[in-house]
Amino acid sequence: MKSNFFYGGHYQAVAASIGDYINSVPEFLSAQTARSTRAAGDAIEGLIADRFDTFLGDWCQEYSANFARRAMADVAFRDKEDFYCVVDVKTHREDTKFNMPNLTSVERISRFYEDDKNIFALIMVKYVLEGNRVTATEVSFCPIEFLDWDCLTVGALGWGQIQIANSNRILVNQGYSRKQWMLSLCETMFDFYPKEILKIQERIERFQEVKSFWESKQDIWV
Repeated sequence: MKSNFFYGGHYQAVAASIGDYINSVPEFLSAQTARSTRAAGDAIEGLIADRFDTFLGDWCQEYSANFARRAMADVAFRDKEDFYCVVDVKTHREDTKFNMPNLTSVERISRFYEDDKNIFALIMVKYVLEGNRVTATEVSFCPIEFLDWDCLTVGALGWGQIQIANSNRILVNQGYSRKQWMLSLCETMFDFYPKEILKIQERIERFQEVKSFWESKQDIWV
């Protein structure tokens, strides 16, 4: 059984509601917060978390916004079909040149998706800032499997970290198959890991040179 919330397109109305809400709220950033991209992002995330269950409407059966900073989710809900969806909220200030936000570990998503009732979703809010005023220019909300691999990459952290390659470019494939997306993830990792092995070998060789240098050096520090 597929999630009707996502595969029926209901998530798109939620994304629109998030954008409308952000743009309807009076200035909620202080001058100090506005100067910090991270602080502004945290403020937008908090704004969404406070009202996200209301945007979901009767799709929301249970809701939580209490997660540690390093958790997989910023908010989570169980819908009326008993799907459990954890949501990572990201923001992108459009006047910044470039960023590559982390989404989740490849190992974490592979384990999480062993249960067909689990969904990992992303909210990406693109915004501009005029003084202390935030204007949302685009809001994307979808499960990770709707994100095209052409806009994703893998970073060398732990098992590998799925990242958005460029926050200015989000490609969404509405209704894409989770199975096909996960198979693409596997192929991506089959390409990624051998390159990491080569990098590690180069680093080993480098420190073999360092060791040889220090072994031949007179010890003047004794």
